[in-house]
Amino acid sequence: MTGETLAAQTGASAALWRTRLSGHRVRVGALTLVSAVAYAVLGLVKLATFRATTFDMVIVDQAVRNYAAFRPPYIPVRGEFSDRGMNYVQLADHFSPIYALLSPFYWIHDGPETLIVAQAVLFAAAIPFLWRYTRRVLGVAPAYLVSLAYALSWPVAQAVAFDVHEAMFVPLLTAIMIERYHAGRTMPAFLAMLGLLLVKEDMGLMVAGVGLCLIVMGERGRGVLCVMLGAGGVLLARGLVTSVFGGDAKDYWAYGHLGDDLPGAILGIIRDPLAALLLPFSEEAKVDTLLLLAWPTLMLCLLSPLSLAAVPHVLERMLSDRSQWWQADFQYSAFTVIILFCAGVDGLARLLRRLKRSDAERRSSAGESEANECRSGRDHEHASLRLAWSAAACAVALTLVPRFSLDQLYHPAFYTEPKAAAAAEAASKVPSGVTVEAVNSVGPNLTSRTTVLLWTAKSHGAPWVVADTARWEFPFGSADEQLAAVGQLQADGYTKVFERDGYVVLRRD
Repeated sequence: MTGETLAAQTGASAALWRTRLSGHRVRVGALTLVSAVAYAVLGLVKLATFRATTFDMVIVDQAVRNYAAFRPPYIPVRGEFSDRGMNYVQLADHFSPIYALLSPFYWIHDGPETLIVAQAVLFAAAIPFLWRYTRRVLGVAPAYLVSLAYALSWPVAQAVAFDVHEAMFVPLLTAIMIERYHAGRTMPAFLAMLGLLLVKEDMGLMVAGVGLCLIVMGERGRGVLCVMLGAGGVLLARGLVTSVFGGDAKDYWAYGHLGDDLPGAILGIIRDPLAALLLPFSEEAKVDTLLLLAWPTLMLCLLSPLSLAAVPHVLERMLSDRSQWWQADFQYSAFTVIILFCAGVDGLARLLRRLKRSDAERRSSAGESEANECRSGRDHEHASLRLAWSAAACAVALTLVPRFSLDQLYHPAFYTEPKAAAAAEAASKVPSGVTVEAVNSVGPNLTSRTTVLLWTAKSHGAPWVVADTARWEFPFGSADEQLAAVGQLQADGYTKVFERDGYVVLRRD
C-alpha cells in the first residue's frame, strides 16, 4: 500500500468519523432541546395559572434579583416569615452562592420566568454528558436510550414541577464530574465537584460520598482528600458561614430523635446502632422512595461503587424526622438522579466483565476453534444485553411518567385553572413598587414588580394584602383561618378593594 493510498484512507476514515459525530451532536442536541422545552412548559404553565408557590419561587427570585442589582441576596419573604427582618440574606437560609450565576439573565428578563427557563436548561444540559459517558461504557444505542430515560425520569419531573430550587445545578455538575473523570480529565471533574459545594450547605456530603467511591475503586489518596474536603465543607457551611450571615444552624436540624446536634446524633447512633440501621426503612414512604431511586436502573446501580456518591445525601433524607424529605413528590431526588443512572451503566459494565472473566476461564480449557466460536457468540450476547438493559431502563422511565408530573403535559386540563382569572384580577389590583403580603399561590405572580411577603395569620403591617379565603393555603391550617385573619385586618383598619372567587385584596388606609 502506497503512502498516498494510506493517507487517503486515513482522511476518508476521519471524514466519516466527523460525519458520524456531527450526526450524534444533532440528535443529542435535539433531545436536550426538546427536554428543556418540556421542562420549561411545565413550570411556566404552573406559574401562569397561579400554581407556583411563594415558598420557594419568590425566595429564589428575590435573591437572584438582588444579585443582579449588585446587592446582597436579601430574601425579605423568608426573613419576615422567620421574624428576622427584611434584610435577611439567602446565604443565611441555605448556603447557595451559585444562584449568583443566574443574575445576568435577570438583565434580560427580570422575573421568575427566567428562573424556570434556566432550571429547565440546566436539567436538560446534563444529557450530553450522560450520553458521552454511556456511549464510552456501553455503546451508541444504549447511550441514546439511557439519555432518554434520564430525560423522562421521575426525579427530574418532580423537580421541574415544583417551583425552582438549587437542585437544578446538581445533575449537570455531577454529570460533568463523572464523565470527565472517566475520560481522564481530572481538572474539569474536580472543578465540577468544587462547584457542588456552592450549591447547598449539605453538598459536602455528596463530595464525601465521591471520596468513598474513589477509595473503594483503589484511588485512596484522592478519595481521602475528597472525604476531608466534603466533611470540612459541611462543617464550615453549617457551623460558621450560616451564622455569620445571620442564620441559625438549627433551622434545618431534622434529627432531634437522634440528638440535639451533630455530636449528640452521632452518640445516639452509637448507643443504638440497630435502630439507626433500621431507620431508613421505618416508614412505607421511605421504602417506596428508595425503591423508586434504584428501579430506573433495574437495581444495577447497586453493583457500582458510584452509588456511594449518592448514599450520604440519601441517608440525610431517610434519617430525618421531616416526612417531606422522604417523599418522592418534591425536588430532593433530583440531587442524586445522574449519579444513579451512571452507576447503573457502570453496574451493567461490571456485571458483563464478570461474565466475560467466567467465559475466559471456560475457554482456557477448550480447544482454539471452540474458544473462538464461544468468544464470538458471547460478544454478541453481551451486546444484546447492553441494548436490552438500556431499552428496559427507558421502558421503566416511560411506565413511571403517568405517576409523576410530566404526565400533566399531555392532559388539556393542565393548561387551565378555574380560578386563574380571578387570581390575575386580584394581582392586578396591587400597584407596582409596594410591599404586599400575598397568599402562597399569588406571590410568584407579583414578585417581579412588588416586594412580596407571605400572607400569614400574623400580620407584618404591609400596605397591601392578597388572601384566598376559598381554600387552604400554606401556612394556614384552613381556609376559615384566612377568613378570620381577613376579618381581623378589616377591624384593624384595612379596606377591602376586591373580592372574587375567594380572592380578597385589602389596602391599609
